[in-house]
Amino acid sequence: MVNLILFGPPGSGKGTQSANIIEKYGLIHLSTGDLLRHEIGGKTPLGLEAQKFMDQGLLVPDEVVIGMIGSKLEANPEARGFIFDGFPRTTAQAEALDKLLSLKKTAIHVVLSLEVPEDELIRRLLDRGLTSGRPDDANETIVKNRIVEYHNKTAPVADHYAKFGKFKKVKGDGTVDATFDLLSKEIDELVSVRA
Repeated sequence: MVNLILFGPPGSGKGTQSANIIEKYGLIHLSTGDLLRHEIGGKTPLGLEAQKFMDQGLLVPDEVVIGMIGSKLEANPEARGFIFDGFPRTTAQAEALDKLLSLKKTAIHVVLSLEVPEDELIRRLLDRGLTSGRPDDANETIVKNRIVEYHNKTAPVADHYAKFGKFKKVKGDGTVDATFDLLSKEIDELVSVRA
């Protein structure tokens, strides 16, 4: 089993590269947004709990999200591994995830961080804003704020995994294929070590 976290600021190509990794390696995509929608839609106990917080405009507590991740892991015992998307966003979430995975006799094996210069991120997001219809992609000030927010929030998570030698930067400003080749090299190395 290989578990990885794909990091990257808005516009770094995370969505595209996640899809490529899932297709090539047969990993299960674990997006907290998707999990929340699934649990709420299924009216599960965790979904109902999450809905209570969301109805009040509050963030869903970490323990509820961790519970949902635990359910997803249990529902897929034969999985080749998981790719975590949008989680963990804080050091507390990273520690809770590490604890959960340890109970399941596994761990996060690598955090791959797509590194793209800020001017390229801004250009990509503004280009996307022309076609996506997303107002947060069309305004340069908002785009810059999102990038700053990303770095402020995720830097401590990167530091957490770097302590364990699990954090790797990957050049993300080349073509989609070139970036995927670099990611594949990192994952192939991990898969051969774990085989």
